[in-house]
Amino acid sequence: MPSLQVRDLPEHIYQAIAERAKAERRSISQETIVLLEKALALSEGIPTRRKLVLDEIAQGPPLEVMDTPDPVTFVREDRER
Repeated sequence: MPSLQVRDLPEHIYQAIAERAKAERRSISQETIVLLEKALALSEGIPTRRKLVLDEIAQGPPLEVMDTPDPVTFVREDRER
């Protein structure tokens, strides 16, 4: 199995990993692997989620069709207070 060595790791990051490992009852190595897996899955999922949101926006009704309030009305109401 491959191994990974990280040099010049900031102390606060090491302490955070050590605390999480202790809380999860894992070794620091095991916790680091879990954190890396989660980070990689998250970063791979961002483009997918972004595409889903953009597709949803594109399939929605155009702004002209939606019942959006007139901003002029809001400005007038605010000025009359």
